Amino acid sequence: MLYIRHGRPLSIFTKSFFVKQAQRQFISRTPIAMSTSTFSGSPLTIPPSPKPRPSASVIIVNERNEILLVHRNPRATAFGGMHVFPGGNFDGKQDSNLAMTAIRETFEESGLLLVSPKSGSSSDLPSEQVLDELRTSIHQQKLQFRYFLSSARLEPEVQSLLPFTQWVTPIGPPKRFHTQFYVAFLPAAPSSGFSSGSKQERIPKHDGGQEVIEARFVHPRVALDECREGKIRFMPPQFYILSTLADILEGPSNTADQRRKVETLSSGSFGRMVINPRRHENDENGRWILTFEGDETRGGSKDRKHRVLVKMEKGLASEIFMIRNFDIFEDIESHLFTVPPLPAKL
Repeated sequence: MLYIRHGRPLSIFTKSFFVKQAQRQFISRTPIAMSTSTFSGSPLTIPPSPKPRPSASVIIVNERNEILLVHRNPRATAFGGMHVFPGGNFDGKQDSNLAMTAIRETFEESGLLLVSPKSGSSSDLPSEQVLDELRTSIHQQKLQFRYFLSSARLEPEVQSLLPFTQWVTPIGPPKRFHTQFYVAFLPAAPSSGFSSGSKQERIPKHDGGQEVIEARFVHPRVALDECREGKIRFMPPQFYILSTLADILEGPSNTADQRRKVETLSSGSFGRMVINPRRHENDENGRWILTFEGDETRGGSKDRKHRVLVKMEKGLASEIFMIRNFDIFEDIESHLFTVPPLPAKL
């Protein structure tokens, strides 16, 4: 697997070559009209909740058991200021499936390429400067990601992406998503473009930081501690997944047993869970109680808890506490997760 940003320039892949191809592959953007409602003396009609958009996100784990987090621009229209995993919406013009969405969005947002050279081809990549220009062109929809991979004879590492739950945005927000999460392990090698902890060799940006203003590898325990201290903020899906992985990825180095546990979860009932958060009520401290399938209030066995407590400030989660009192390896009541999962191909 290649996930590097650095590489020797390929003699056949020059900057001018890719720029010309980018111009040929330009995809025009068509504005989407936003629907509005007016009040003219008749009862106000509440518009129907938008249908969740298919999307994908990948939790990338390096050999130090650190996870790649990207910090969304506070001005972003979705999840502004939040820390998330790389990901985004499925694009039928660029993505053949959701795994490709996750790989493409990871390149756009962080610069990491989850690819391997095709059989019989060189393992070299274009220079870092050319990769940055290609990354910008792909993000601006001037170049198709799959065309870039084909031209560079690179194969996306879709088989390395392990399904790790799906989440559906509740009814209410103006933007809703049905997100397939994946986990991908990087081989034991320097994390290109990044370094451990808070020290960074480079902050990946595109469009002047329009979407992502920071990216770094950080251990899940450290990320959760930073969240509790108010230094960073997560949404419930990210907090839930980080909490789950923090119990597995212990220690400063990745082990075969840890990978096996994550693979077991991925291939079992946990990996297939489709979670629809539902607000139950507030607790005695005023925190929202968001319940998930399998909770006793959602058809689960008596006293079974599958929920998070969320303290909200200005519409954002400022504090999250997870409660899950069953074994996710052997005791998931899978019949309660009735929402159809996203198909592999859309």
